[in-house]
Amino acid sequence: MPDPQNLYQELKNVLQQFKTFLDEKTPIIKPAIGPLNTALGGRLFELLDKLISLMNSLKTEINNLNVGAVPGLNEVSQFTTAVKTLLDTSKNLLPSEAGTIDDILSVVNVVSGLPTLDTVKADILGLINDIIGHLNNLKS
Repeated sequence: MPDPQNLYQELKNVLQQFKTFLDEKTPIIKPAIGPLNTALGGRLFELLDKLISLMNSLKTEINNLNVGAVPGLNEVSQFTTAVKTLLDTSKNLLPSEAGTIDDILSVVNVVSGLPTLDTVKADILGLINDIIGHLNNLKS
């Protein structure tokens, strides 16, 4: 089973790229949308409607995620805090092991510095809302 943290981070990255594209290109492509839609018998607006529907479905699924239901999340955070405190204290008592302790501390700092799934979830929802806004703007 794929790691949810990586899956959602990957989704966030793809959404960010699409949003950035729309941020930059919407003013350029918007004037062409109406005439192209007419020339294509309304199929371009149909495409935009389907993209908006897909974004709304994705938003619903992301909203339905309950990361609080994952047992032990609080304990993992407490664990990394306790490990950091232990290592900082050990470093003073074991100066000859400072290099090893620093190596372990760097891993602990990376783990404790990772965004939570809740943070990534909120970022994704914001990106989806922005993308939906752009897509609706292209139709107006």
